[in-house]
Amino acid sequence: MLRQEESLSLSLNSTWGVRRRFEQGKVTINEKKFLGYDKDSEGNLIINERQAVIVRRIYKDFLDGKGTAHITRELEEEKVKNWNGTSKWYESTIKSILRNEKYKGDAILQKTYTVDFLTKERVKNTGKVPKYYVEESHPAIIELETWEAVQLEMERRKKFCEEHNIKKLDTRLPFWGKVICGVCGTVYCRKTWMNDGGKNKRKVWICSNRYRTKGVKGCDSKHVDEEVLKKAFMEVVNVLVENKQHFLDKWRAELEDSNALKQYRFKMFIRILEPTSMTGEFDESLCLKILDQIKVIDGKGKMYITLLDGTSMQCKNNN
Repeated sequence: MLRQEESLSLSLNSTWGVRRRFEQGKVTINEKKFLGYDKDSEGNLIINERQAVIVRRIYKDFLDGKGTAHITRELEEEKVKNWNGTSKWYESTIKSILRNEKYKGDAILQKTYTVDFLTKERVKNTGKVPKYYVEESHPAIIELETWEAVQLEMERRKKFCEEHNIKKLDTRLPFWGKVICGVCGTVYCRKTWMNDGGKNKRKVWICSNRYRTKGVKGCDSKHVDEEVLKKAFMEVVNVLVENKQHFLDKWRAELEDSNALKQYRFKMFIRILEPTSMTGEFDESLCLKILDQIKVIDGKGKMYITLLDGTSMQCKNNN
């Protein structure tokens, strides 16, 4: 009992000391499981440039249209090393990196706390003890505007998924979750149709509600060939190219009064369009970066394509 009381006293004193340092804005962070940072001889966080390149890539890939599962798969395929030296990545790790305020140079202290001084069990702090927010506590790997743009993009994708009943916008297929039925508002899914006894394969997109119950037609919408979607997207891209100066002037004019995400988008559109003249060939990476959605209006032979800068155009559905 005496040893237990002594242990409790030491624990309380240690806890008091830690919280006192937090109140004074003194940051203590474990860099061992923290990709992108090391500590110098004085215990201050310093950037590990080799790992910081990976962190910056993750933020850029996300803003360029890739989902967390997509990013995870690519890092593993390329055998990119994680903080522990292995090439194993988890989607939860990517999400944590994208949300972590420490990458913009700030720190929230006491996110967790010890609930049992004997077992050292720690739990997530949901308001039981104070949290402390320290600005510019260490060098930033990600610029503030980029970090804020990522937070806004995560929220945008969440709302889009809720609106169209999608689990998540996360696949290597550039049209996945972005082709919307103009009849019932549900997303289209991709199917492979076999022609000539299975000799020829044909990729088509069909409303998820059309045959949700086997044998029962649930929506009057019609299928769209994937090649039609590709041609329609490139048709819109070529309109941007043909009217390049108009769009460049428009994006530059809107930069100043936009939030961090829109500013990132406008700058990206400018970088893509300014030096280019399109060949007319479909580009998957470009589609991921700039396409918001394609609304298929059945019975009228048309589609509305909306880009992430807010531009919306009508295209003919020549199925």
